[in-house]
Amino acid sequence: MLLRLVRENLAPYKGAVAAVVILQFLQTAATLFLPTLNADIIDQGVVKGDTSVILNIGGWMLAVTAAQVVCSIAATFFAARTAMRVGRNVRRSLFTNVETFSGREVGLFGAPSLITRTTNDVQQVQMSLLLTMTMMVSAPIMGIGGVLLALNQDVPLSGVLLLILPVLVIIIGLVLRRLVPLFRRAQKQIDRVNGVLREQIMGIAVIRAFVRESTEKERFDGANSDLTGTQLRVSQYLALLFPATMLVANLATVAVVWLGAFRIDAGQMQIGALTAFIAYIMQILMAVMMSMFMIMMLPRAAVCAERIYEVLDTRTSVRDAPDARELVYDGGRLVFAGVGFTYPGAEDPVLQDISFVAEPGQTTAIIGSTGAGKSTLLNLVPRLLDPTVGSISVDGQDTAGVTLHSLRSGIGLVPQRAHLFSGTIASNLRFGKPGATDDELWEALEIAQAADFVRAAEGGLDHTVEQGGGNFSGGQRQRLAIARALVVQPDIYLFDDSFSALDFTTDARLRAALKQRTAHATVIVVAQRVNTITDAGRIIVLEEGRIAGMGTHAELLESSTAYREIVSSQYAPEEAL
Repeated sequence: MLLRLVRENLAPYKGAVAAVVILQFLQTAATLFLPTLNADIIDQGVVKGDTSVILNIGGWMLAVTAAQVVCSIAATFFAARTAMRVGRNVRRSLFTNVETFSGREVGLFGAPSLITRTTNDVQQVQMSLLLTMTMMVSAPIMGIGGVLLALNQDVPLSGVLLLILPVLVIIIGLVLRRLVPLFRRAQKQIDRVNGVLREQIMGIAVIRAFVRESTEKERFDGANSDLTGTQLRVSQYLALLFPATMLVANLATVAVVWLGAFRIDAGQMQIGALTAFIAYIMQILMAVMMSMFMIMMLPRAAVCAERIYEVLDTRTSVRDAPDARELVYDGGRLVFAGVGFTYPGAEDPVLQDISFVAEPGQTTAIIGSTGAGKSTLLNLVPRLLDPTVGSISVDGQDTAGVTLHSLRSGIGLVPQRAHLFSGTIASNLRFGKPGATDDELWEALEIAQAADFVRAAEGGLDHTVEQGGGNFSGGQRQRLAIARALVVQPDIYLFDDSFSALDFTTDARLRAALKQRTAHATVIVVAQRVNTITDAGRIIVLEEGRIAGMGTHAELLESSTAYREIVSSQYAPEEAL
């Protein structure tokens, strides 16, 4: 997976990669050439006392060093820029694909895991790519070149390499075998820490209200300790690896000096050649250590690449059909025909045999107990979910056969949780209609009973909205979300329990103003409060995913036991009518 990810995303940057390879080759060649020059200085200059040779070769060494520095800086620059661009492209691809996910796919991965994959996992791949271009290119050149130049200095002494290289390979292999499963476990534990932290941040008010700080702290400490334990085991293996490698390197150096002394004493080797040989031994070991470091990084990057491709290879279950056509709205008449829906892995369906017609100019209300499937039913209209059974049509056109863009462009959805985006009030209101004028925004705010507090806010329409609308109350967020839907002026309005945070007076004024604005549109209202829907043209009572009653308020009081129970739970008997 890692090779596939790198191959697909490095294709646009072949020139930069070629430049990195050439520059790394030049700087590594310069590094390998320096010990040979140093040996010549010792043997031809220092030993013979020839100052001119020392200055001449020393000048060449300075020139080679300068070239090495320039090539190294340039190679690092191109490598870093390429790696960062690849990381940017992968994050963009992940974000683009996740944006197409329906609730089914988001639930499959979970929001914390999707965040981790888009940030931490991409960062691991990005850093591995950077290190690969800066280390893995130069490591084999330095290792092979070091061996050849060491042989050039003294062949018999090179027998030491036959002893140390197999030992290093065995050490690296044993450690690598332990590290791969630990890296895989660590990424999953990062998901868990993110999930626990996200839950606690979002539910901080509930945690404090029920005095559960200590319990939640223990839960986070548990997830954090598991991750810490795994990372410590990784660190322990790494802590063992480097001293073992250095021990082998130092023993090799001792062996070279000891054997080299005998060869110098026998006149078979010069002092400069021994110095160069030791330098090449260290360069070979450096190449092995760089490769070892990369080998430790690559397994984690490979795990991250697998997790990235799990997301990239997942296709949303809600997508345009190959022959999808544009939906042309003609009033917004909505028909449910035998619709059912079952969540993946669930034993029982959430909705069963839902059939009704929502006419333009009429308000269709949906009421029922918690978990009856009201919000799920509403999410089927804009195809946030697709029904597993039956069909839904708008103005005689099956929603499964039209493009998602044309379907959703004619729908104004006010979700159960009124979510605002960071920016300004104006940017939030223009979310569905970027070209809306200020007059259109104020008109929508007036209908949504939000104009007063927007005028009172500093900057009015340009007042800052914090992330999630945290600087507004629940009722204010609901009214701004309603205004956002009104700006679009859609053919179908979907209100998912959108008046729950409003007081009775504001609720009454808002519903009265909505009647005029939505007089020719199809309106579906999901509600918990009966008083919100008593004047609806049709009320649908849901019970355990089935329609338990359908009609007006007065008709249901006579015919539906489930509806009477809901009414009696909210009104005194004499108030029910």
